[in-house]
Amino acid sequence: MTDPDTILLETEEAMTKAVEYLKNEMRGIRTGRASPAMVEFIKADYYGSMTDLKSLAAISVPEPSQLLIKPFDAGSVGAIKQAIEASGLGLNPMVEAKQIRLVVPALSTERRQQLTAKVKKMGEEQKTAIRNTRRDANKHADGLSKQAGSHFPEDEIETLKEEIQKLLKKFEDEIDKRVAEKTKEIETV
Repeated sequence: MTDPDTILLETEEAMTKAVEYLKNEMRGIRTGRASPAMVEFIKADYYGSMTDLKSLAAISVPEPSQLLIKPFDAGSVGAIKQAIEASGLGLNPMVEAKQIRLVVPALSTERRQQLTAKVKKMGEEQKTAIRNTRRDANKHADGLSKQAGSHFPEDEIETLKEEIQKLLKKFEDEIDKRVAEKTKEIETV
């Protein structure tokens, strides 16, 4: 038997996961500035297993428009270079001895608009996910009154639905805030 607290808790957990997913996805979107987060989740073939770049190398920012990648194992330089080229970030890795330098070119106005649109789309997708979570939670709330032997008054169920709606509003605002921050980051030259 489900109770209102469990429904609220599970709803909040699902909505939190949607926001976390959005944060992780937006981390990989390139802005005009160099950031280790741009490349740390690129997967490179390291002796047969696909491994995150952050596990294979130290990534630093020597200048605002450059990244320096120093592999822990010099033998993985080639694999890392290939992974960056295949990532679709539009970065051109330059191998210098046992390290890789990435110059992050300034974004064109058109590219900025594309990235902004992509970020907004990602935000909308996660809003849809949390709205679906609300719908499911409301179904569970309605189910409380139909459970055999349950004694949930109608006003308690309405209060639960109001709480669910408040959660939705809170997480929609959070998504809007993150989308706005990332959009501002992309548009900053």
